Amino acid sequence: MLKRTISTILLWTLVLGCIGYLRVAGGVWLVTVVSVLTQHEFYQMLRRMGLRPFNRLGLTLGVLITLAPAYFPPPFSAEMVLGLAIVAFSVRILGERKPQNRVETLAWTLFGLLYVPFMLQFLVRIMQLGQHDGPPNEGLVLAVWLVAVSKGCDMGALLTGMACGRHKMAPGISPKKTWEGFVGGILFSATVGALIAHFWGQTMPASFTPLVAALAAIPIAALAVVSDLVESVIKRRADTKDSGATIPGIGGVFDLSDSLILAAPAGWLLFSLLQ
Repeated sequence: MLKRTISTILLWTLVLGCIGYLRVAGGVWLVTVVSVLTQHEFYQMLRRMGLRPFNRLGLTLGVLITLAPAYFPPPFSAEMVLGLAIVAFSVRILGERKPQNRVETLAWTLFGLLYVPFMLQFLVRIMQLGQHDGPPNEGLVLAVWLVAVSKGCDMGALLTGMACGRHKMAPGISPKKTWEGFVGGILFSATVGALIAHFWGQTMPASFTPLVAALAAIPIAALAVVSDLVESVIKRRADTKDSGATIPGIGGVFDLSDSLILAAPAGWLLFSLLQ
């Protein structure tokens, strides 16, 4: 627990320091680094399953997908890069890999692109919100709100589960998760969301009041839990406890970013409606 706490403090220091000095550009590249490391760990788990994804090409296209909302002019977009990836992998699969696992290689490599960088690029899209007609750094603060609410659910669920967790939530997927922890995580996220909206409300849309922020945090936190369970399903299939050992007390980068994967597109939709 001590290692996890220290790692959490250091990671938040890194995040706030990066965006504090480099603003949106720092946030974009931070998300990109997290995305490519998460995708790499995902492909490593696929290898433990006996699969052979197109690792290098997949990671390269993943970087382009993540950066697309910030740096690619129309008509180029993350969706276009994803489409080109399908073309590239379909061509490669005709002459590579064994006939009995070509379909699995194509499917899992593309799923890695779709599930990790394509989903996380919505965080980059959030950072672009309000750049021309909103408060300064509106999109950046909204992205921080989303990360804080998603990761806050992890922390709240962990503490509540340790204190009073009794009823298993998904024993066949993640034995340590409890319904008490789930409720505690949701409440903690709602509190974190309301506090950020209260203290940094001047950099957020006027309609994003503390009450609205608390209510909005509930579905975001719930999706964060689902994201975590999905990663647990993948790890069980790969017969591994953690996706890696990069972060002391937490595990791999995938263990850190998992809760953001489903929350990011939901947050982008929510914030877009508030503009």
